[in-house]
Amino acid sequence: MQISSRLRIATLAAATTALIGTALLGAQAQAQDTYRIGYAISKTGPGAPGANTSTIPNYEMWVKEVNDAGGLKVGDKMIPIEVVEYDDRSSSEEAVRAIERLINQDKVDFILSPWGTGLNLAVAPILDRAGYAHLAGTAVSDKAPQLSKRWKNSYWLLGTGSQYANELATFLDQLKSDGKINNKVAMIAVADGFGIELSNAGRKALEKHDFELVYDKTYPLGSQDLATIVNEIKSLGADTFVAFSYPPGTLGLTEQARVLNFNPKIFYAGVGTAFPLYKDRFGADAEGVVSLGGASETDPKIADYIKRHIAFAGREPDRWASIVNWASLQSLQQAIERAGSTDRDAINAELAKGGFDTILGSYKPGDQNFWQVGQWQDGKFVGIAPTSMDGAQALIFPKPDWKGAQ
Repeated sequence: MQISSRLRIATLAAATTALIGTALLGAQAQAQDTYRIGYAISKTGPGAPGANTSTIPNYEMWVKEVNDAGGLKVGDKMIPIEVVEYDDRSSSEEAVRAIERLINQDKVDFILSPWGTGLNLAVAPILDRAGYAHLAGTAVSDKAPQLSKRWKNSYWLLGTGSQYANELATFLDQLKSDGKINNKVAMIAVADGFGIELSNAGRKALEKHDFELVYDKTYPLGSQDLATIVNEIKSLGADTFVAFSYPPGTLGLTEQARVLNFNPKIFYAGVGTAFPLYKDRFGADAEGVVSLGGASETDPKIADYIKRHIAFAGREPDRWASIVNWASLQSLQQAIERAGSTDRDAINAELAKGGFDTILGSYKPGDQNFWQVGQWQDGKFVGIAPTSMDGAQALIFPKPDWKGAQ
């Protein structure tokens, strides 16, 4: 009797184990019916305007276009995308917590990057430890080459601060050599990863070309007291103003420059200047303002992307990170198709090979085939440097007077 009871218990346990195993296999099979993509993004906080311009619409439009076409092609199967998203509140701590949740609880197949340099730097080591590729489409860092070596599946798509700073300084140096501007530059930067990186690089590049920095300070992220900064700079006699700022600061500095009638020959500000909201906010006063990025809308691929973006989001994309972000999403889709698998290592291997057909041409994430200096001209933010790139436009100089000046 005792032996018989033990046999029944053993048999029941084996049957239960088999049922659990079958259920798990069924759940795994069901999970493979979708490709789960997660991201933590700044829907609130200081980073929200940037994220809502250059990142969120691209993520959402890409998912819709892929799913409308039947999903991602994986071998002979079409797998729709399922999205898991969180608001990181523009906080590094929140971004880290959300990424860890996506990895450990949601167990997503792929993670798209947050918005901004600081948040991308914060989550990069976590993604690397978990074996996820990191397509950082809105981060600028001089450490990008070292970071890509340290984290083999890490791609810093917007390049280094030195690239932008050197291109800007070279461009300004030619104007100085031609006697069009003096050697005085006033520089301001947001006290965050992006601003610190760019101002450090800018300082070295400008001093190398014998420019005198008559103003060189940072301001706190989210600062509202920008009139004081502009007033201090206005009396210093600089023909060139440079602000390495996030969108709220970019808009605020421009508004104060208009109100206080500070109109240097070169007015450079960004991130945010290449955003459509800048043109919408300032109208004709956007004309001649210079910043990072640019676009060649004569390129049919880019023109078509802009048209689809407007149809989807009801507004234009920015003419810098949006384009690079879209190229990275195209690369991801093609990497999955080439891998013929949802296996993360196989997809990572394909991303490393590059050669993807994108709106930036044949592309490998991290390629530097984009504009580094652009300018608003006739309602379009066009590329002006490197001047060697196809489609480079001549600089409008000097910047026209503010029409909204008091």
